[in-house]
Amino acid sequence: MVKVAEILLVLLCASFVQILPAAATQTIAIGILVPDTLKDDLGVTGARLGVADNNTTGRFTGQVFTLDEEKLQSGEDPAEAARRLTANGSSFIVSLLDAAAVLKAAESGATLFNAASADERLRNEDCRPNLLHTLPDRAMLADGLGQYLVEKRWTKWLLVYGAGQADAAYAQAIRRTARRYGASIVDQRQWTFDSEGKPQREVPTFTQGADYDVVVVADEAGTFGNLLPYRLWLPRPVVGTQGLMAEGWDPAAEDWGAIQLQNRFTALAKRPMTSVDYAAWLAVRAIGEAATRARSADPAALRKILAAPDFSVAGFKGRKLTFRDWDGQLRQPILLGAANGLIAVAPVAGFMHPTTELDTLGIDRPETKCKMRAAR
Repeated sequence: MVKVAEILLVLLCASFVQILPAAATQTIAIGILVPDTLKDDLGVTGARLGVADNNTTGRFTGQVFTLDEEKLQSGEDPAEAARRLTANGSSFIVSLLDAAAVLKAAESGATLFNAASADERLRNEDCRPNLLHTLPDRAMLADGLGQYLVEKRWTKWLLVYGAGQADAAYAQAIRRTARRYGASIVDQRQWTFDSEGKPQREVPTFTQGADYDVVVVADEAGTFGNLLPYRLWLPRPVVGTQGLMAEGWDPAAEDWGAIQLQNRFTALAKRPMTSVDYAAWLAVRAIGEAATRARSADPAALRKILAAPDFSVAGFKGRKLTFRDWDGQLRQPILLGAANGLIAVAPVAGFMHPTTELDTLGIDRPETKCKMRAAR
């Protein structure tokens, strides 16, 4: 009798489900612009994981998220590539392009999430109303590092920088941070040795003649920075783009549930998650969160949610992450990591702000050159 009753119950439930009207499924298409020089799917895999996470939630909200990957060929117009994505239904686009290409892509009118360029000008004089940033800029990274150094009372810095434009930009961010927090750059030196040199002799000679607490290195391409640790004239730490590094994400992050994200990413990519992967994941998750709150796939409704003062997205950093209304930059903690793991998280205790301590990192409202957003 029990088995017969169970069978009848199953049949009854099945027939009841069949007569229910099917819930309308909302599809949210997300595009991603990928340079043809990209290696190891950096950023792309983060976006793919974000779509998978969005679809997990979407099972309960009746929403489906898709990712349209557009590879930008050398010499191709980024705006035209963005328009193709828009024509295919992607009103939101994650960009893995450099700063110049991002600005061109923004001409398409689509809402872009910059997940790969740390250039401060995209948040300042070259800001755009349709451009948001989930990757921290160099000002945020330098401030996160500077807060930790000042908290440790390592306030005398020897700045060593490379010849590239990115190195010059990072060095400039370090100079701004030093002024902001009262540190002293005791000397600045440009690395001019070639990779075939003898660092055991060159580095000690290059770094002698100054009294410093740390060497701050600006070498974004990684051509010489790793030669400095343990070879300095003085026994001092190396920080910056090598040694102790300030980043948007670190493979050693485990707190606030971050280990779950790390494990899911590693299972998908077979490699550790990078800051660009994390920024692309955050961009897709922000779109997913906006869609969940709006209960809609309408791009205008989602943009309104994203711009709302109370909008936030969870990012496994122990804080609610929000977009600054004056430059479109996502507020977020900066992770300070080294070879032996995660060392600290900025903002560091003691650095205060009238609104949120997260705004002690990077360009604050009174400093912004983004005229398009500053008046909002």
